[in-house]
Amino acid sequence: MTLPFVTESEQRDSIPKVIAHLRGGGLLAYPTETVYGLGSLPTPEGLTALIQLKGRAPNKPFLLLISSRVMAESAGLTFNASASALASAFWPGPLTLVLPGGEGQLPDALRGVEGGIAVRHTSHAGIAHVVAELGTPLTSTSANRPGHPAAPGVTSLVDSFRSAVEAGQLLVLDGGVLGNVPPSTVLDCTGVIPKMIRAGAIPVAELRRAVGSLAP
Repeated sequence: MTLPFVTESEQRDSIPKVIAHLRGGGLLAYPTETVYGLGSLPTPEGLTALIQLKGRAPNKPFLLLISSRVMAESAGLTFNASASALASAFWPGPLTLVLPGGEGQLPDALRGVEGGIAVRHTSHAGIAHVVAELGTPLTSTSANRPGHPAAPGVTSLVDSFRSAVEAGQLLVLDGGVLGNVPPSTVLDCTGVIPKMIRAGAIPVAELRRAVGSLAP
């Protein structure tokens, strides 16, 4: 199924259906401030289904979208001085922070080799509203098969995952065609000094202008 997700009223009307679908074990395709994403509830079952849908290596973790810093802290994730400054300067927005913590509250499959879990406070108002109403983070990975470019709109997305859409496993939110925006910048904030994992929408120079020595 595909639901329109452009206007505020469309986004608001879709929320009950999205929440019911996710809580029933379904997967979601949705627009973000960067590219279209695929997601699930952050449960072992949800992660397994998402790995199978995308055809992704199981040892490559997904990130989490949150609707507030409080949501991340409620899941046991912690912010050091750098992470706190970066979040204050760039959240909501296309900055993903890898944070320590979350043991016993979030699946270990979300944890990367550095020991942290990647999170982003999305600046897409509709998806932030979905996550807030859901009351739990939403997993996120780009909506494409490994080795293929991310889908700019739902036409190519549905073509890539048609069997899951037709089977009712994947619910698609149509937010229109997205601009040519780089993926989020990803920083490892598990140590005192943040490290760049992936260059993206926010360049290093901008990070340093905002938070000085607390940037990578």
